[in-house]
Amino acid sequence: MPAKKATKKQQRRTSSSPAPSKAQQPARALKAKAAGKSANATDPARIAEILRRLAAAYPNAECALHHRSAWELLVATILSAQCTDARVNMVTPSLFGKFPTPAAFAQATLPAIEEEIRSTGFYRNKAKSVSGAAKKVVAEFSGKVPDTMDQLLTLPGVARKTGNVVLGVAFQKAEGVVVDTHVLRLSRRLGLTRAEDPKRVEEDLMRMIPRERWISFSHELIQHGRQICIARKPRCVDCPLETLCNAPDKTWSSH
Repeated sequence: MPAKKATKKQQRRTSSSPAPSKAQQPARALKAKAAGKSANATDPARIAEILRRLAAAYPNAECALHHRSAWELLVATILSAQCTDARVNMVTPSLFGKFPTPAAFAQATLPAIEEEIRSTGFYRNKAKSVSGAAKKVVAEFSGKVPDTMDQLLTLPGVARKTGNVVLGVAFQKAEGVVVDTHVLRLSRRLGLTRAEDPKRVEEDLMRMIPRERWISFSHELIQHGRQICIARKPRCVDCPLETLCNAPDKTWSSH
């Protein structure tokens, strides 16, 4: 005997039935939850766990650029564009030995500065930036590096990344999040942003990361990118964030 067709009233009752209980959820969904996955990559609980694990893994993370003053940090950060911090640290002792103050840089010729920083790459543009910044610091800020983002951004060679480095490290001011190549790459890898433009990445991170963690978060993520989450071959098996990471190109996965 053919089954009776459901009435509209029965169809409505079926469509309004309660969602499946936890015990009825698909095994795959339960496994994903247990492994630290979340349908929402920016879920506050997940963000908090990422921050906790980074802080535990890199308790002493700090800026890798050697410096003794805000001015030296500013110069070193300008030189670090498209260059490793290690290379910059090899160059700056001699550079600051010859030009120890902003005034000395302002009076130096471009060829003299270029000769000192040649190995950092793009040395002509960098020499112009450093020289221009020195002249403005001397002329408009009494020889002292300004401590606000608006003022820093008026200096040649300074964009938000450099401004955030100087403010966060030299003045302990959290005005934003440093977005270098490591922070940009890992933020996208962890699903914290889909943006590719550093400014938009910074805006996304500032919305979800507590302000008191802006400075330390960038230091920790940079360390993580250098030591574990290496661009060419991430060491996923050693990663403290592995259970929270769903990157498609993981070299090892527990979930």
